[in-house]
Amino acid sequence: MLYPKEQIIPYLACALKADLTFVFKNKSVMSASTKIVLRKKPNAKGMFPLAIRITKNRRSTFKHIGHFIDLEDWDEKNLIVKKSNPYADSLNNLLSSKLSELRKGLMNLQSENTDFSANQIKRNIYKPSSSLTLYDYAKEHLENLEAEKKINRLTTDTALTTYIWAFHKSKSLRFQDINGRWLKKFKTYLIGKRELTETSALNVMVLIRLLYNKAINDKVVGKDLYPFGKGSFQIKFPQSIKVGLNKQEILKLESIENLSEVQRHALNVWLYSFYLAGMRVSDVLFTRWSMIYDERLHYRMGKNSKLLSLKIPHKALKIISTYEQNKQGLDDFIFPEMKKANLKNAKDVYNKTKVAASKFNIHLKAITEKAGIEKKVTMHIARHTFGNIAGDSIHPLMLQKLYRHSDLKTTINYQANFIHKAADDALDSVINF
Repeated sequence: MLYPKEQIIPYLACALKADLTFVFKNKSVMSASTKIVLRKKPNAKGMFPLAIRITKNRRSTFKHIGHFIDLEDWDEKNLIVKKSNPYADSLNNLLSSKLSELRKGLMNLQSENTDFSANQIKRNIYKPSSSLTLYDYAKEHLENLEAEKKINRLTTDTALTTYIWAFHKSKSLRFQDINGRWLKKFKTYLIGKRELTETSALNVMVLIRLLYNKAINDKVVGKDLYPFGKGSFQIKFPQSIKVGLNKQEILKLESIENLSEVQRHALNVWLYSFYLAGMRVSDVLFTRWSMIYDERLHYRMGKNSKLLSLKIPHKALKIISTYEQNKQGLDDFIFPEMKKANLKNAKDVYNKTKVAASKFNIHLKAITEKAGIEKKVTMHIARHTFGNIAGDSIHPLMLQKLYRHSDLKTTINYQANFIHKAADDALDSVINF
């Protein structure tokens, strides 16, 4: 059977794999195959990028999705992210939607009856790079955060983008228009009119820099126009003061008595975090009984999905034992805050974690006042406290492992806030005569 020239038959495959072939009356064939793939070139963290491969006449081009996963989390046969990845469902839904967008784009190209190359297909379906704006990249960035269920970062970055559009008064901001002068004027606006702190204003700049770097990678804008760094706009955060408790103050907290039930619980959570090298409150509240065996905690960090195993100190085990009476199975949470959370709803989990941390901080203030501790103590101070007591007595490589930092530089910069002995000894050697 022959079809009219205007009529084109698309063959769409199921799930995440698609082969699209278009046949014309004159029997010339314009065919393109699309497939979700895991590129084999890892990033600096050893993670591999997900991409859509568009192939035409044995020539391929790739459109990166913007997400990276571990190699072992990829199902090569079924072309999906395995359940071993904590964001498998969201990522697979995103991959499916990206393929669907591509299919619609291919269908739109059918009417042109032109034999496009793979690169031409990519350029025509995805917005031409020359017209992509900061808003386009910001929108994609926020969509990626939502797909990864990084609600904390999503909330923060969404708020940061509102400052950009309010200043520029439009969402059609081209990367070529963002130069050192524009950035300086924008920073003045943030600190002056919007009354942001220096740190908050620079956080907006960091987001713009992130999006600008992505645009350079996509060849939307040339490296020669890069407005950040030496000789242009430099992002230098003011040094913050990190204060942690000392050993004597920890002993006061460990021995304090006559606390209410909610205060004792707040202190338990704080001490548990401190005993595990300043474990983040979100990871603390997600600790399940099944994660503990052989007196070790085996868990995946919520911040970067790293798998970790830490020895549980005796003091932490003692705290855990006080919650065993409420244990409802191995999959149950040790601490109660997440027991009523809708784990399929990332926003509900985020809100419950935020509310819990806020309540803990209120109780910690009352506890420290009772213990005669004048320093401000919050859940995050557990991490500072570990760093303060560790000082320079632990090798940075070991601290990097305990802090679960990806980069040793991060550990060194963080720990510099708590290393004072060498400077103190040097001072004493000069003035004590």
